[in-house]
Amino acid sequence: MPRPTAAQLAYGSCTVIFSTLAMLLLSRTTSGLGIVVIALVALALGLLVAMTVPMPKARTAEPAGARTARVQTRVRARAHREPVTAGVEPVRGPTAS
Repeated sequence: MPRPTAAQLAYGSCTVIFSTLAMLLLSRTTSGLGIVVIALVALALGLLVAMTVPMPKARTAEPAGARTARVQTRVRARAHREPVTAGVEPVRGPTAS
């Protein structure tokens, strides 16, 4: 089983905290059983949110031939470049006034 990412932990924790506060304020419960039920529902909701956050995609290994072809393409592209020469302008002498 993969480890949860920082984003999953953050989203899940925020969901638990905010949903607990919202449900406690909206229900105005004062009994211990009501508070426990709200806390368990908030934990379940936080777990659901944390598990549905998209996981980063694992990098797949690139076939050896693909990397070699890509490098060869770059080398060929550099070899076919034409050198750029700076334009030389004639030096103008002082003008007679």
